[in-house]
Amino acid sequence: MALDLRKQEARRSARRDREQRAHRLLLAVCALFALTSLVLVPLGLRLGWDELVYASRFGPFAGPGAGVPFSAPRTRGVPLLLAPVATWSDSVVLLRAWLTLLASAALYLGFRPWVRAAPDRPEAAPVAAGLYGSLWIALFYANAAMPNHYTAMGATGAVGLFLHRRPTARSCAGVAGGLALATLMRPNDGAAVAGPLLLATALVPRWRSGARAGAALTGFAAGFLPWAVEAHVRFGGVRERLNAASEVQGGLRLTDSALHLFTVIDGPLLCRPCSGDGVRPIALEWWLLLAVLVPLGLWSVRGLRRTATGGLLAVAVGVSVALPYVLVVPYTAPRFLLPTHALLSVPAAFGVLAAVRAVRRRTRRRALAAGALVLVLAAHLTVQLTTVSSNHRIQESARHDWARVADVLHEQGVRAPCRLGGNTSVIPLAYAADCEPLPHGADRRPDALVMRSAPPPAWARSWTRVPVPDTYSSGWVVYVRP
Repeated sequence: MALDLRKQEARRSARRDREQRAHRLLLAVCALFALTSLVLVPLGLRLGWDELVYASRFGPFAGPGAGVPFSAPRTRGVPLLLAPVATWSDSVVLLRAWLTLLASAALYLGFRPWVRAAPDRPEAAPVAAGLYGSLWIALFYANAAMPNHYTAMGATGAVGLFLHRRPTARSCAGVAGGLALATLMRPNDGAAVAGPLLLATALVPRWRSGARAGAALTGFAAGFLPWAVEAHVRFGGVRERLNAASEVQGGLRLTDSALHLFTVIDGPLLCRPCSGDGVRPIALEWWLLLAVLVPLGLWSVRGLRRTATGGLLAVAVGVSVALPYVLVVPYTAPRFLLPTHALLSVPAAFGVLAAVRAVRRRTRRRALAAGALVLVLAAHLTVQLTTVSSNHRIQESARHDWARVADVLHEQGVRAPCRLGGNTSVIPLAYAADCEPLPHGADRRPDALVMRSAPPPAWARSWTRVPVPDTYSSGWVVYVRP
């Protein structure tokens, strides 16, 4: 009996050592994620369209032309993240530095539960964080005022804590907190995560627990409540807000966006419409890696009951989050699937670990197998890092066009208070020029129009026409009312 006790203690000690090593490696991965994003996406990048909408909720970023609308699909989650800095400073550099810290902390909190959620593969947590953190989408949005990374980490952390053997008060609070974060950022994603978790508590005996179900319901309700309250205050009800959100997004309906999700895997940041975009074969390497690593990972842990079921649940939740963007959203963006990529990274990490073990077991041609594995991972990193660099250069140049257009407007005497219309990018252009953006079809006439690669409406054809020189995107023309 004493011998058995010593063996059990030795096994527990060995497991604790593995978990501690995995934890230290996870911390290193998060630090590397922050440093890489800072190098590839400098802090001075101008705020993008969506970022301007969120940041302009605060006085320092509002400016004289503070008329940036907060439309029905948007939530208050991102402004909550920005508040500690945006309430007192208008520094974009400081804001992006703060967001980098938040994004890195979220990466840690999202994958930390998986050190214990996969008890036979604690090393999978840092490997999964590394796979997800190496994606150009995650790196590009690490310092961005956007919701998707935080939705991804809230979902990943909630699923990991849901899998812990005994639902303690701490783990249930974590499940609720992760779901609340995901739902506060994007209610539809929160619902897509909560649904499979609640279904799992009903169908899987080992997860059948009132505490788990209560944590999932509480977390979703806590994140959804602010959205629902705002729906009644600003839009007259939940149904009315959903209808308004559908209208803003071009009409949610049954659609086939699956192909577009492949075409945007290397950009652009928003594909609306996607008819002119094509599939670049080299950019599909991540999907190909997932197609190999996820089945390999699930197969490799098939005999490890807790770890295997955890991997399957991660896949189920990841697919659930992706389905709305495939079936009902008529446009797409690569960031939409960040939660799916994060969750699929877990079984993919099992696959990486299985490949490493297979290489170690080979007595012949071990060097060749190891070299092939290193080559695959190096190719993956090359594709992702070059893609984030190219998208940063594109965005830096495209966002600088807004400042060039604003300069021309100011030269023509268009200054605050003013109203600005146009056929594209009206919100960021109006923000840059300190004007109020007028929506398409507004009854009022603007003080100026900004058209890109399109003629002005008939009522503005006699207005002063001034082309905007030296722009990254060609075709910008300013029309000023006499």
